[in-house]
Amino acid sequence: MNSKVFFLLSILAFLAFSQLALVSCRKVRTNHGLEGFTLDLIHRDSPLSPYYNPSITPSQRLRDAFQRSFSRVSFFPKASIHPTTLVNHTIQSDIIPEPGDYLMKIFIGMPPMKTYASLDTGSDLTWVQCKPCTHCYKQILPLFDPRKSSTYKIIGCNSKECELVRDKTCDKKNVCEYEMQYGDGSYSTGDVASETFTFDSTSKKVDNISIPQVIFGCGHSNDGTFSNRTAGIVGLADSKISFINQLDKQIKGKFSYCLVPNNDLSPSSHPPNTTSKINFGSKAVVSGPNVLTTPIIRRDTDIFYYLYLESVSVGGKKLEFKSPQLMNSSSTANEDLGNIIIDSGSTLTMIPGKFYDKLESTLVEMIKGKRIEHGPLPICYETKSIVNKIPKIVFHFKDADIELLPMNTFAKVDDLSCFSIVKGYSDLAIYGNLQQMNFLIGYDLVNHKLSFLPTNCTKH
Repeated sequence: MNSKVFFLLSILAFLAFSQLALVSCRKVRTNHGLEGFTLDLIHRDSPLSPYYNPSITPSQRLRDAFQRSFSRVSFFPKASIHPTTLVNHTIQSDIIPEPGDYLMKIFIGMPPMKTYASLDTGSDLTWVQCKPCTHCYKQILPLFDPRKSSTYKIIGCNSKECELVRDKTCDKKNVCEYEMQYGDGSYSTGDVASETFTFDSTSKKVDNISIPQVIFGCGHSNDGTFSNRTAGIVGLADSKISFINQLDKQIKGKFSYCLVPNNDLSPSSHPPNTTSKINFGSKAVVSGPNVLTTPIIRRDTDIFYYLYLESVSVGGKKLEFKSPQLMNSSSTANEDLGNIIIDSGSTLTMIPGKFYDKLESTLVEMIKGKRIEHGPLPICYETKSIVNKIPKIVFHFKDADIELLPMNTFAKVDDLSCFSIVKGYSDLAIYGNLQQMNFLIGYDLVNHKLSFLPTNCTKH
């Protein structure tokens, strides 16, 4: 890596990480009674976000989202780089996009205190900053004070709940303490506790929804590249302590989302305040004749959703994908190990160097347009020069050929259209959310399947 690129990536890694989802919930009723509730996820820069800044241009918001993708790789917990309640209910939820990031609005404790936390499929333990704080990064909303909540309960070291926490210690008072360390040096440490999490109801006929005894981290020392817009992280990764798996009896290992195309990418595709959706439980089942399904691969030491990418086609030319992570593996069935993480929190898809170079040369040869350099995005063209010239790009996952539209592969930045699949600076491959827009994507953690359904997400 040359010094210029290294300097750029160092600057990008310094930028704040924040993929948040503003969530409001509503219960869903059927003829059989209570079935679940619905949530709204709102991008942090959306007009619906309390943090919306109208002075920032759409292109600048998109550039910021691109930069956060580079920082995102180093933000993943270090382990990623290496190879109870609400029974008989289900959950459904709503989402709202802007470039790249989503916020979750939650109410913690009794009486409930409003805060916002980053929705993250790359983290397992949910945590928020708490009083008293020995060292906390700046956040806009007040810190959660557990002393003011009647439902807050510390988790002891000898409890089953404490055993589920990966990085933990015990203090002199036998309190279970967590230690979250991220690849870019960010961290959070504090007490493991249980608390009531409450969500807004969007229905006048139904009260707000409270989920008791959610295990989370009450962070007393936290710092790094966290945004001041977030109080912490809601973990949706594949581990027993994650928010998803704590609701396992209710949602039976199923959730799905459908990301509406961003206004900046598709200006006329939907009204400005259209919400996306995230569904849980029976509402999350993805079915129909056009559904494509690929295995979700679980690694013993990792918490991420790995898929097996066999190749990528550009204009009908198929390029075999060989992951640097697996090339030296002794396994005779590398597809069982997985070679790419699907991550709703990353804006860009990031591909390891040698394969990306092959992908880039094939794409550039086919487009034959006027190329313009634009910061960290190496393949950019004047938009008018590549109209109807973008070749069909297909990601060939095991048993699922995902055909992408131009809006999934090129992003509009000012008067340029830039390729949104970029070269990563590690062997870690990530399938980002620009490539997931206008697909209903369903996770089935019981049967270890991921389903794709091409659709218009504005109608979901």
